[in-house]
Amino acid sequence: MSALIEKLNWRYATKKMDPTKSVPEDKVERIVEAARLAPTSSGLQPFEVIVVTNKDVRAKIQEIAWNQAQVTDGSHLLVFAAWDNYTADRINRMFDLVNEERGFTNEGWENYRQMLLNSYPGRDAQVNFEHAARQAYIGFGMSVAQAAFEGVDATPMEGFDPAKLDEILGLREKGLRSVTILPLGYRADEGDWLVNLKKVRRPKDEFVSVVA
Repeated sequence: MSALIEKLNWRYATKKMDPTKSVPEDKVERIVEAARLAPTSSGLQPFEVIVVTNKDVRAKIQEIAWNQAQVTDGSHLLVFAAWDNYTADRINRMFDLVNEERGFTNEGWENYRQMLLNSYPGRDAQVNFEHAARQAYIGFGMSVAQAAFEGVDATPMEGFDPAKLDEILGLREKGLRSVTILPLGYRADEGDWLVNLKKVRRPKDEFVSVVA
């Protein structure tokens, strides 16, 4: 069994975290870096990760997240927020960054830029946000896996009021909308009903089909 698969078997959606234990910053940085390195459609990276450690802010978030204790008992809260829309400026910024970093321009790449510019900004903003949110979930999954690899407990959450979270963090003013959140910490020694239960997933023969 590979190291990653072993860690994915180890991880679970932690229900009770130890508030006395803090995740080292180098581990948090690698968990966030995994999201930054995630693949995204057209390489646009249409989302951002907000790392919340402020206890007062996390207490406010807990109130609009079904009072889930992991939000405050964990040491860090990652908020994945997608672009509220695709704009020409955002698209050009990413294409220009690629050209700058690689040190050259490519005709096919520039043609692709124009194709996106002629398509994305003209679509409905909600359609674009939903597309960007799907990209955020790719990064989110990478962070969940990296957390497991680091031996850090994490609890994927959609159970929160996005509009209120956006207000707490001032996301709409930045052209962002919250998508999902990920408390990071370490499981408590006692009080977690899920920790010792067997991990259950659908059997492989019901989950995977092969077209040969």
